Amino acid sequence: MNRIGSGTAGLATSYDVVVVGLGVTGAGIALDAVSRGLSVLAVDAHDLAFGTSRWSSKLVHGGLRYLAHGQVGVAHESAVERGVLMETTAPHLTRPLPMLLPLTPGVSGGQAALARAGFLAGDLLRRAARTDRETLPRPRRVSATEALALAPGLRRGGLRGGLLSWDGRLEDDARLVTTIARTAAGLGVEVRTRCRVAVADRTGVTLVDGRDGSATRVAARGIVNATGVWADGLVDGIALRPSRGTHLVLPGSALPGLRTAVTTPVPGSTSRFVMVLPQPDGAVHVGLTDEPVEWPVPDVPQPTEPEIGFLLDVVSAAFDHDVRRSDVVGAHAGLRPLLDAGSGGTADLSRRHAVVTSADGVVTVVGGKLTTYRRMAEDALDRLVAERRLDADPCRTRTLPLAGAAPRDELDRLEQPARLVRRYGTDAGLVADVARSVTGLPDSELVAPVSASCPVTLAELVFGVTHEGAVDVSDLLDRRTRVDLVPAVRTLAVPAAERALTLAAASSR
Repeated sequence: MNRIGSGTAGLATSYDVVVVGLGVTGAGIALDAVSRGLSVLAVDAHDLAFGTSRWSSKLVHGGLRYLAHGQVGVAHESAVERGVLMETTAPHLTRPLPMLLPLTPGVSGGQAALARAGFLAGDLLRRAARTDRETLPRPRRVSATEALALAPGLRRGGLRGGLLSWDGRLEDDARLVTTIARTAAGLGVEVRTRCRVAVADRTGVTLVDGRDGSATRVAARGIVNATGVWADGLVDGIALRPSRGTHLVLPGSALPGLRTAVTTPVPGSTSRFVMVLPQPDGAVHVGLTDEPVEWPVPDVPQPTEPEIGFLLDVVSAAFDHDVRRSDVVGAHAGLRPLLDAGSGGTADLSRRHAVVTSADGVVTVVGGKLTTYRRMAEDALDRLVAERRLDADPCRTRTLPLAGAAPRDELDRLEQPARLVRRYGTDAGLVADVARSVTGLPDSELVAPVSASCPVTLAELVFGVTHEGAVDVSDLLDRRTRVDLVPAVRTLAVPAAERALTLAAASSR
C-alpha cells in the first residue's frame, strides 16, 4: 500500500506523533518514530524535499570544515553520521568522492601545511567514526602531474602539486529525502503533502488541505516541528539567522576531463573554500556562498548576480581558462536554518543542531546539516518521548537500512540500468517492474533517457507517481528527479512527465 499521498482526506483522528515538515530532518524523524513502534503522521505544506534539503552541495560531509572553527563535537558527529550513511543505511545513494586542493601560487606554504594538518585530522575523525579505509581512503600529497591528470584544466603556472582527500557524495539530496519518506511509509507512516499546519498545540494540530482549503483537526500525543527556516512561524521562542548558499551548474564541457572535486581557497580567508563538484550525470556544480538573508524568507530562494560572479571569479583563478557567465546553465540557492548566536557573520555560526520545547509542548529541531539528519531525528524523538511519556522502543535507525540499500559489492552485481541502481539500489528492478505493469510499454522505452540531453527515464517518472506521491509535473521534475537544476533540460522533460502522470492515472481507474 502506498502511504505517500496529498491532502487530508482519509486521515485517522489521532496519532502518537505528528511531524511537521518533510525535508530530510522531518522525514528522518518520521522514520525514527515509526521504527520505535509509534503511530505517525508526517505532513508538509508543499512537497517532499521542497525546502533547504534539495539545495545542498550533495555531499556527505565528514566535518573537516567544522574543525577549522573549533567545533570538534560537530565534526565528530558529522564523521560518525557520514559513516552510517555510506556503510549501513544508504550505500546505494552515496559514493566516495576524491577532493583535490591544488597547491597554486595563491596557496602559501603555511596554508598548505595547515590544510595538510586538517586533512590528517579529518582522517583521524574517520578512524574514530570506524569508517573503513576502503570506503574513504587516507589523504595524501600528489605531484603536479597527478593533479593535472585528476583535473586537466588546472592552471599550470606555479602548480606545486596538490593535497588529495576523500569525502562522501550523494547521488541526489532530494532522492535521499524521498527514499527516507518511502522507507517510513513502508513501515506505516502516513505521509501527506499539500497539508499545511494552521495550529499546533499540546493536544494536536489543525490541518488545512492545500487542494480545497478544508480544515481537519487531528489529535496527537506529541508534535515535532521540523520546518527548518520556517520553524519560528509555527511556534514562538525560536531565533534563527538564515544564510543563503548559492550553487552554479556548469556543463561538463566547461571543465572537461574532471575526475575529482576541486577545492580552491577564497582569497583573504583561511577557512572558506569554493568547491567544484563533478556530478554523476556529467554536469559540474560550483558552490557555495554564505550570505545573510532578510526576513521574510522566500519559499524558493534565488541566487543573486554578485554571488554568481563571486563563484565564477574564484573558480576561474584556479583553472587555465576563465569560466564565464555564459557557461552557467543553472543556478540555485538554499537557506541554512542557523540558530541566532548574536554577533558575527553567518559563516561563523555553529552548525550544531538544537532541540527546544515550546510553551505549548511542541518539540522543535533546528540547525544542523543534511549529513547529521539521523542524529537530529534521534535527539528530537528522545526529547519528545521523555517529555510526553510515550511508550516507545529505543532508536534503531543507526542500523536500519533505507529502501534499496545493500552492500556495494551486491549493488555492483545487479543487472539493472546503472542510473536506476544509483538512484534506487536493489529497488531498481521494482521501478522497472512497476513502470512495465502500469504502462505496458517495452523496457527499451521505459529505461531509455527521455532525450539526448536528459538522462531521466520514463520508468522513474511513473514510479514517482505510483510510489512516491508525486501529483504534478513540478513534483516529478523539481523534487523526484531534479531535472529543474538545468531549466533548458527541464523544458525538454515536461512532455515525459505529463505522459507519466497520464499513464499512472489511467492505470488506477
